[in-house]
Amino acid sequence: MSGLLAGKRVLVTGVLMESSIAFHTARLAQEQGAEVILTGYGRISLVERIAKRLPEPAPVIELDVQNEEHLESLADRVRELAGKDARLDGVVHSIAFAPQDALGGNFLATGWESVATAVEVSAYSLKSLAMACLPLMKEDGGAIVGLDFDASTAWPGYDWMGVAKAALEATSRYVARDLGPLGIRCNLVAAGPIKTMAARNIPGFETFREVWETRAPLGWDLSDPEPAARGVVTLLSDWFPRTTGEIVHVDGGVHAIGA
Repeated sequence: MSGLLAGKRVLVTGVLMESSIAFHTARLAQEQGAEVILTGYGRISLVERIAKRLPEPAPVIELDVQNEEHLESLADRVRELAGKDARLDGVVHSIAFAPQDALGGNFLATGWESVATAVEVSAYSLKSLAMACLPLMKEDGGAIVGLDFDASTAWPGYDWMGVAKAALEATSRYVARDLGPLGIRCNLVAAGPIKTMAARNIPGFETFREVWETRAPLGWDLSDPEPAARGVVTLLSDWFPRTTGEIVHVDGGVHAIGA
C-alpha cells in the first residue's frame, strides 16, 4: 500500500465523535496506509461505534491517563492486538480536560484541585503517554504528535485550560529533548477552533468564531477538522525526519496576525 504512512502502525487517542480532529486523523492515517489502533476513556462502547465508521474498523483499547495500571499495561495490550513483536511508529495525543470551574472567566477563583486535574490530564499526560508507548518505539523510533491550542495569548474564557496548553507546549519540548536520542520526535499541531464536543464545554466559544472570521488571512471553517488532521498525519510521516519540539500552527494564520 502506498501513502505517507504506508506500513506504519499508529495509536490515536481521544476519538470520541466523528467531528473530532482525532477521528479525522485516524481516517487520514488509514487512507495513507497506516494500521490504526484507538484508545478511549469512559464511554468505550461509543468509541467502538465510532471506530466502525473509519475506512477500516479499528480496535479500541481503554486508556485513562490518570490510571497507572492502564498506562503500565498499554504496551502489552497493544502487543495482544498486533502480535508479540509489535511496534508503534506513531502516537497521537488528543487528550484534554478541565473542570467547569477552571473555565469561563473564573480564573482567579479556581482552586488547586481543579487546576491540577487540568494540568495532569491535558499536559502531564503527554509525558505519561510517551513513556507508556516507549517500549514499542525505542527500537525503531517514531513520532509523537499532540494537539494544541495556541498558548501564547490569554483567550476569553479559556482560563486554566490555556495554562494547561502552555504546560503541554513546554512538556513537548522536554519530551523531544529526552526521546530524541532514541529517534523519537515530538511535535504539536496548534489547531484553530473546531466545533467539537470538547468545544461545547468552553464558555464563550462563539468568541473564537469572531476572532477567526476577522483575523484568519486564509480563512477558517470551524466545522472542518481536516486541515488540522492533515498537519498531524504529515508530522507522523517521514517527511519531517529532523523536526522535533516544534509547534506547527494550522489555524488559517491567526497566530501571525495582530489585532
